Amino acid sequence: MFDGSDFPKPLDEEVFDQWLENGRQSKIGYAFLLVVWDAFEAAYLPVYAERREQMQDYQRYQESTGRESLVAAYNLYSESRIG
Repeated sequence: MFDGSDFPKPLDEEVFDQWLENGRQSKIGYAFLLVVWDAFEAAYLPVYAERREQMQDYQRYQESTGRESLVAAYNLYSESRIG
């Protein structure tokens, strides 16, 4: 996933599925998975959020000037993309 010129590099589908599962199994009541790009590490990171408003903590990937930027956000339970 995240193939194409709009993204820094592809993300393995199995890794993404494991991130979803880890978020659902957490004892903390997470509702969202934020896929964040770390420019220094040149890697995607999973960030779990309880509230949708927490997405605002990150700049969008192509607009970001910082180290971490939001690539996409997903509902952990419906697996639908929300951002």
